[in-house]
Amino acid sequence: MSTDNIYILAIESSCDDTSAAVLHNKKVLSNVVANQKIHEAYGGVVPELASRAHQQNIVPVVHQALAKANIDKKQLSAIAFTRGPGLMGSLLVGTSFAKSLAMGLNIPLIEVNHMQAHILAHFIEEEDFEQPSFPFLAMTISGGHTQIVKVNDFFSMEVIGETTDDAVGEAYDKSAKILGLSYPGGPLIDKLAQKGNPKAFTFPKPKVEGLNFSFSGLKTAILYFVQRETKKNENFIATHLEDICASIQYTIINILMDKLKKASKETGIKQVAIGGGVSANSGIRFALKEAEKKYGWKTFIPKFEYTTDNAAMIGIVGHYKYLSQDFTKEDITAQPRYYITE
Repeated sequence: MSTDNIYILAIESSCDDTSAAVLHNKKVLSNVVANQKIHEAYGGVVPELASRAHQQNIVPVVHQALAKANIDKKQLSAIAFTRGPGLMGSLLVGTSFAKSLAMGLNIPLIEVNHMQAHILAHFIEEEDFEQPSFPFLAMTISGGHTQIVKVNDFFSMEVIGETTDDAVGEAYDKSAKILGLSYPGGPLIDKLAQKGNPKAFTFPKPKVEGLNFSFSGLKTAILYFVQRETKKNENFIATHLEDICASIQYTIINILMDKLKKASKETGIKQVAIGGGVSANSGIRFALKEAEKKYGWKTFIPKFEYTTDNAAMIGIVGHYKYLSQDFTKEDITAQPRYYITE
């Protein structure tokens, strides 16, 4: 089995984005993502609608990924796919397609943990992007997850801190909903925050032991704050929107950075990488770069297209698993709860 010329087709379908990518060794030849706009009308992802859209999108997305990579499916070395964590209906579409295609082509099948993929996205070969060395700390922040992970090797990871309730991405989206902003609200808060005063309003930071996070109390505090102020002035949100967004973002970033600083101090590790959809946030990126100067950290921020859910990150995990011949049996099933340590 050749390990010099590996072509991996990767499939990602954990939530509401259908994605397929082709990697030649560690280099991305194509990375196609089909977004699902239908959820905007509901203010959040509707699982049943998501799985239906995946069924519609997966064949054209895979076809486009192969065409953009300019390779024939017969050249593929293996198929990598997201087994979990994620929405069961969405995962089933990608899992079933990957299993069928691997069986039809008689090539190996590789299961991938979505959260590991966010971390290992840093090892995709890209110009002007450095790769961390082991060990390093990874903070994975998204709509469904908030974790600090001690990464000892490609497949030796330890979750040392995580949210006890809501994920940071959910805190952003729910806050945006309170303010009457459309879904997804996180990027809108980030955009508006850049024009506002981050210290205009003060929100409480939760007291959580150790390296864990909590965001449910913050969401409630923001709701009560908005309700209280709009009773005094019905135009309060409209006249203070940028300052409110800046203050929310300032609080969230402080919560994240406080725990990350504590993790670095406790472990003695000064290499820090971020991943997940919320790592696209400009405020978090700026805070991480400032911490690099202040604390002597070496920080790693992924290329923008590898932050949100995408198949290229699934493909890089597939590459490393292919090298160790860590293949999956065809009776594998999707796993909506799938932990990094499994």
